[in-house]
Amino acid sequence: MAGILKVDKYQDFNGNDIMTSDGAGNITLNNAALKNTPAFEASLSSTQAINNASYTKVQFATEIFDTNSAYDNVTNYRFTPAVTGKYYLFSELCLDDLNDGSFFDIILYKNGSSIKQSRLFSGVTEKQSSWFSYIDVSTSASDYYEIFVYQNTGVTRNLRSDISGYFGAYKLIGV
Repeated sequence: MAGILKVDKYQDFNGNDIMTSDGAGNITLNNAALKNTPAFEASLSSTQAINNASYTKVQFATEIFDTNSAYDNVTNYRFTPAVTGKYYLFSELCLDDLNDGSFFDIILYKNGSSIKQSRLFSGVTEKQSSWFSYIDVSTSASDYYEIFVYQNTGVTRNLRSDISGYFGAYKLIGV
């Protein structure tokens, strides 16, 4: 036995809209627990110089999208979700001309402390990309995330904006 249910609105017992339809097949989820937001992605707008043997905050100044204005792309270059939950965070960066035997780190900071690091060792002199992904299962409303880099080539090197250079996150649902 098959049936068809046609509704324009699905509500809870208190009359709060959980899901609505515009009649053309477009559904809007109105419950925050069902949305992957806040979410953002930002990229480098130009090359950024990274000094040898120092931790440098990456300035992802171009927002690709930012659903809740949770990413500061002007002053602090940080993601502050302001919504408690579990988040998937990711970044990729490319550093110019690593020397043979040198390394390049991408470090995810939460509230000013390192929580995830991705290290790339170089065996040749060329442009090198490194990336990471991370799920943080205990994000509170006041937490913030930033990306730092470290390199040990002996001289200043540049992060490339034309090859890669992005940072993003989104809230996970159903976990």
